[in-house]
Amino acid sequence: MNRAKRIGSWLLYVLLSLILAWCVFALLTPPQTDRDWNLDQAILPDISVAGDQVTIKNIRNFEYRTTTDYTPRYYDRTFRISDIESVWFMVEPFSGNSGAAHTLLSFGLSDGTYVAISVEIRKEKGEKFSALKGLVRQYELMYVIADERDVIKLRSNYRKDQVYLYPIRTDKAKIQSLFLSMLERAQKLQREPEYYNTLTSTCTTNIVSHINELVPGRIPLDLRVLFPAHSDTLAYELGLIDTDLSFEDARAHFNINARAEKYADSPEFSKMIRIKE
Repeated sequence: MNRAKRIGSWLLYVLLSLILAWCVFALLTPPQTDRDWNLDQAILPDISVAGDQVTIKNIRNFEYRTTTDYTPRYYDRTFRISDIESVWFMVEPFSGNSGAAHTLLSFGLSDGTYVAISVEIRKEKGEKFSALKGLVRQYELMYVIADERDVIKLRSNYRKDQVYLYPIRTDKAKIQSLFLSMLERAQKLQREPEYYNTLTSTCTTNIVSHINELVPGRIPLDLRVLFPAHSDTLAYELGLIDTDLSFEDARAHFNINARAEKYADSPEFSKMIRIKE
């Protein structure tokens, strides 16, 4: 073997050793709750449930000027679980990234208001998402509980992604159980932090896990769970979307971008983005 090949082999060996050491370090490093978190994910919701009553402190409701310029705002709310009447499935396909998307659930109350729950990576300051890093325990997992004027409007009005908001067909008892299941998970993550995983613990896989926990096998293993830009087609095929429209017409009907822009400053934002004009 000539000298150049020996040097190349040695460098490859060193590189592979460094990658292996980094992977071992990542696998052995436990998830944390006390990192220097990004401002929009620094404060976790504080949840207490007593019988039919739930109190959620630190519901996020930021005022955005751009995706990176915002005024932090939070509020507290107490309501009855029995007042939850509907659940909506949001899909945000990422622009320029075929197959990738963010999904979340939003729960509607009898007074016309909504509480959204979004499963996300908990970013440290200066950190950006990488699907590859998400495979090797680089991001903690968090449940963001937010106002729709924050967590939905951020995506439609500031990220400028297309956003689809679908009503889900199921009974109230299951909706309320699903809501409580997600609250319990949010509480558990505060005590026992976990890592996000690009394949096994994402926004969509966690939603599927909550649903299948209530109704085993309701959502089967499908590539559209791993690549959720088309997860709404799966939901439609399974009869989960509450509509009699064809899928193409439903997607057009439940696209909320134009209404979100028109009613961006309305105190009835959540109501208006659901009204087809």
